[in-house]
Amino acid sequence: MKALVTRLDSFGDVLLAGPAVRAVAARADSVTLLCGPHGAPAARLLPGVDEVIVWDSPWTGFQPPQVDREEIDRLLATLAAVAAGTALILTSFHQSSLPTALLLRLAGVPRIAADSEDHPGSLLDVRHHRAPHAHEAEAALDLAEAAGFPRPDDGRLRVLPPPAARALTGPGRYVVVHPGASVPARAWSPGRCAQAVRALTAAGHRVVVTGGAGERDLTAYVAGERALDLGGRTGAAELSGVLAGADCVVTGNTGPAHLAAAVGTPVVSLFAPVVPAERWRPYGVPYVLLGDQGAPCAGTRARQCPVPGHPCLDEVTAHDVVAAVGKLVEAT
Repeated sequence: MKALVTRLDSFGDVLLAGPAVRAVAARADSVTLLCGPHGAPAARLLPGVDEVIVWDSPWTGFQPPQVDREEIDRLLATLAAVAAGTALILTSFHQSSLPTALLLRLAGVPRIAADSEDHPGSLLDVRHHRAPHAHEAEAALDLAEAAGFPRPDDGRLRVLPPPAARALTGPGRYVVVHPGASVPARAWSPGRCAQAVRALTAAGHRVVVTGGAGERDLTAYVAGERALDLGGRTGAAELSGVLAGADCVVTGNTGPAHLAAAVGTPVVSLFAPVVPAERWRPYGVPYVLLGDQGAPCAGTRARQCPVPGHPCLDEVTAHDVVAAVGKLVEAT
C-alpha cells in the first residue's frame, strides 16, 4: 500500500510531523509527503519519506498564493499518479483539514484521515478529535494511530544522519545562537542576542551564530568580534550538522529549535507566547523555556508584537540565557 502524508506549513511544522511519518512508513510500502515550499527542505531530511511533492497552498502560510485552477489541476494529476491507498492530513490545532481532504478526494485517494472539528461530510474516512492541549508532534502521532499506524519507536523527532560540520565550526565545543525567526513577534531583539553572545563568551563558551541567506546582516551584528558567524553558509542539512555538534542551542520558537531537537541537542527556547508553548516547545530533548508566558500577547498568533517594547521576550536578559545554557550543559 502506498501512503500520502500532507503537512503544508513551515520548516518546523514538517519536522514535527516526522514521528507520524515514521509511523506510516513502518506499515506502508512507500510514503509520499506533500508539503509547502518552506517545509520542503525539512521534508527531505525526514526518515521514511520516499518522495516529496511541493505545492504552495492558498490556505496556509503568511503570503498564500491566489487560487489558480490550472495549478490545482496539475496538482490533482500529480497526486493521482501517486496512486496512494491512504492519506494522513496533518494540520495545526487552528487549521481545517477539509480543503486538503477535498483535493485528495478529487485525486482519487480512497481513504483519508485527519483531525477535524467541522462536519466532514464524505471527505474523511477517519475523523479524529485531537487532545485539547497536545503537543503538535503528539497530536500527529495520535492521528496516525487512529488511522491504523501505531508508533513504531520512541516518537522523538529525527532527521537523516547529519553531515560532519567541523569544517564550518572549527574544532572544540560550542554553543549555537540562532537569532532569526520567520515571525518577528517570536524573535528576541538583535540587541539582546548580541548581549547574550558577549555574556556567553565571557562565561567561557565558544559561540557560533547561525542564520539564513537573508539574515547575514543580523548574524554579523549578533556575532560581533566574539563569535563565529555562519550566517547564510548553511542549508538545512549543513545546519543539522552544526546543531548536532553543539552543546546547546539558543533560539526562539522557530524551525532551528525543532531541528536541534531532531538531532538531540538541548535548547534554550526564547518562547513568545503568541502561540502556546505546550504545543510548540522543543520536543523530546532537555530545554529551558524563557519568556513571559502570561504576557498580554498570549494566544493571539500575532506576527508583529502587539505590545510596545516586546516585553514577553525583551525582559529576558543575557544573564538569564547564560544561566539556562549552564544548566543544560551541566546536565549533559
